[in-house]
Amino acid sequence: MKILFTGAGSGGHFYPIIAVAEAINDLSRERRLLEPELIYAAPDPYDREMLIANNITFVQTSAGKVRNYFSILNFFDFFKTGWGIVVSVFRVFFLYPDVVFGKGGYASFPTLLAAKLFRIPVIIHESDAVPGRVNRWAGKFAVKVAVSYPEAAQFFPKDRVAHTGNPVRKSLLVPAREGGFEFLHLDKDIPVLYITGGSQGAQALNEEVLSALPQLLDKYQIVHQTGAANIKDVEGRVKVILGDSLKADRYKPFGYLNDLATRMAAGVSKLVISRAGSTIFEIAAWGLPSILVPLPSAAEDHQTKNAFAYARAGAAVVIEQANLTPGLLVSEVGRIVDNEKVRHAMGNAARAFARADAATLIASALLDIALSHEQ
Repeated sequence: MKILFTGAGSGGHFYPIIAVAEAINDLSRERRLLEPELIYAAPDPYDREMLIANNITFVQTSAGKVRNYFSILNFFDFFKTGWGIVVSVFRVFFLYPDVVFGKGGYASFPTLLAAKLFRIPVIIHESDAVPGRVNRWAGKFAVKVAVSYPEAAQFFPKDRVAHTGNPVRKSLLVPAREGGFEFLHLDKDIPVLYITGGSQGAQALNEEVLSALPQLLDKYQIVHQTGAANIKDVEGRVKVILGDSLKADRYKPFGYLNDLATRMAAGVSKLVISRAGSTIFEIAAWGLPSILVPLPSAAEDHQTKNAFAYARAGAAVVIEQANLTPGLLVSEVGRIVDNEKVRHAMGNAARAFARADAATLIASALLDIALSHEQ
């Protein structure tokens, strides 16, 4: 049994694929099936160690990006996509997987097209509230469509779409309630804020956090994932901003937090301040209130749409980047963290929004289709 995964080379596509692969391996053992052959087709492996850990073989594919603005790169990427289609057609023919799972994005187009040409069953998953171009196209022939947000269902055939939520890796689903204060060197009597721009960081978000730092540290402790590229700059500026402040040790900046450290940060925090990508579903699984600052330059403005879709559930407050000021940030943090009733209601809304079984639901559908295709 062969299952081929494909998606764009970003964490928002890659990590949900890993979550589904984990669930496939678990279900295969539970059902006493032969170990499936898992393959990942993308421009780059993104996290090779994660692929190896889940017995996934990486195959490189080529695809050009379609931009909504004039760029000479559009011309060259047209030929890159053409070459990617040729390579993918031959690869899919020789691999001949039993089912293809597509996460969307321009990089998944050549593989999905090849699967369509060979009439190989396709399941797609849409992470955003409004689908991207490739998934809208693939939704026309996919046998099943899974969506993270209920709002996305309207863009796909009603008889083939299901609201599953977004797959989250097992290692991030449950906050670590023990050991976090000690591990992160925090005071148990002072509320903790967890601020993250994702693994790459978010420079604009970092700027406003640093400007608000003296006021925030009067009442809170902060665990801040700055992004590996930003950590030295942040550390240098913090020394200037805080100087000899007696509360400087309340600020804990990290370039990157691994899964365990992230779970510990979630386990001790009262509030998360974040961008609005796939991290939303981790926050929801943790049952934490959040302030979301969507990335305005995201493709098709999907982060803003995601943030407001999540906020409508009552689990978050959205501050658009253009409106983000230190004063507004401090005010909103205080309004949520200092009011237990508000914080509790937002946490409950987050838990209600989360779908912890998303990866298992998708994995089960992939296995069922793969087994029927084998016969």
